[in-house]
Amino acid sequence: MAARRALHFVFKVGDRGRSARFYRELLGMSVLRHEEFEEGCKASCNGPYDGKWSKTMVGYGPEDNHFVAELTYNYGIGEYRLGNDFLGITLVSSQAVSNAKKMGWPLKEVTTGIFEAEAPGGYKFYLEDKEQLKQDPVLKVTLGVSDLQKSVNYWSDLLGMKIYEKDEEKQRALLGYADNQCKLELKTVGGAVDHGTAFGRIAFSCAKEELPNIEALMKKENQKILTPLVSLDTPGKATVQVIILADPDGHEICFVGDEAFRDLSKVDPNGDKLLDDAMAADNSDKWFAAQKMKKASA
Repeated sequence: MAARRALHFVFKVGDRGRSARFYRELLGMSVLRHEEFEEGCKASCNGPYDGKWSKTMVGYGPEDNHFVAELTYNYGIGEYRLGNDFLGITLVSSQAVSNAKKMGWPLKEVTTGIFEAEAPGGYKFYLEDKEQLKQDPVLKVTLGVSDLQKSVNYWSDLLGMKIYEKDEEKQRALLGYADNQCKLELKTVGGAVDHGTAFGRIAFSCAKEELPNIEALMKKENQKILTPLVSLDTPGKATVQVIILADPDGHEICFVGDEAFRDLSKVDPNGDKLLDDAMAADNSDKWFAAQKMKKASA
């Protein structure tokens, strides 16, 4: 099996302005690229919505060697219901802790030197109060599971992840594709996993020729395939092939062909301006206010 890479986690955001402020000003991430779409994604990248939406990639460096966040904004939807599926992202950045304090953003010290900050929408980030690493400071994504062993078997046996840690007492496991990549932490939630409407998606890349093999394996093992192998177009950019899976608890997993994705995900120096221009042109909040209406809650 060729090298696989952890790429990003997809968040649905209802308040694009406050979200941009959190990721840029508090976490200190950069806008890597911003894209606007007139209709829903064939692989439901923006969730089960057909209308206009945008995608903003934010992170600490190029997507080639950093785990980043994908912020998807559906015009007309103001909020999403959180479940217990996404439990947090842990990263190392004393600067982010300092930024939060300066901004007056609520911080909770959950254990010595680790602070919890909540992004708009309720997504939790755990900030280690240490100097930011020269490599990618994003350490792990934590997802809730109902049956730890069943999930570990899926991610390690079927998706080929290495098990770095497993703690039966604390009902958690840490897995990943490489020592220098963001890890996946699985934690038992003590019951069924509820995805709410805010459910996200974790993405990985692999060699393009591996994608049909992943699809065939999932069919053979009677595992859920949400979107069979499909090509996705981004205007003016590379076309990528993806397959979307669901693990035993329904967590969405995207595998994308690595070669085309590296082309698609090149940093756009105009990313900040494109996002700011799109936010300035988005009059949806004013329109709803003028109609004395609220945006839809998903």
